[in-house]
Amino acid sequence: MKVMLVNGSSRNNGCTDTALREAERALREEGIETEYFFIGNEPLADCLGCGRCRETGKCVLEDSVNIFVEKARECDGFLFGSPVYYAHPSGRLLSFMDRAFYSGKSAFAFKPAAAVLSARRAGTTASFDVINKYFTISSMPIVSSTYWNHVYGNRPEEVMQDKEGLMTMYNIGKNMAWLLKCIELGKENGISIPQNEKVTMNFIR
Repeated sequence: MKVMLVNGSSRNNGCTDTALREAERALREEGIETEYFFIGNEPLADCLGCGRCRETGKCVLEDSVNIFVEKARECDGFLFGSPVYYAHPSGRLLSFMDRAFYSGKSAFAFKPAAAVLSARRAGTTASFDVINKYFTISSMPIVSSTYWNHVYGNRPEEVMQDKEGLMTMYNIGKNMAWLLKCIELGKENGISIPQNEKVTMNFIR
């Protein structure tokens, strides 16, 4: 079993990384393999809304999004981490997730996921809500913890002083591992994923 840790910050070794690594520590203790994916700090294009991904199964823009989606197909769970900017996740991560989930939704369905936020002071719960919506629209079980999924700090060394925040990250890892093992046990006993219905409509009178 493998969990992908996605760092949506423009800093590879900042506060978001510190939070993700604490969850990773718990996952590894439980025997879960992890892979780290830093989406980078180069300019990242937003979704073009062209709809071509419905035909090809990949984004027309050739960058880290397509690389990530292919890796995601081989993963069993996900942690998406982001710093908080103006009470929302990083624009970089939102553009990345828009394109990844539009073009590769099947790579995420029925796989557990959790959002991880870091902030100097506030805006975490609003950001938490935004990221969770990607999961709920994609049939992904959301992994809970023992408090809101965030850490406080303006620098990694400050995050390391947020003992409750670090505990929350660690417990995310433990809960993720438990859920993955439950899902695996279900598969071994013949419990298959549900076959969801698909109906779409536009509200035009």
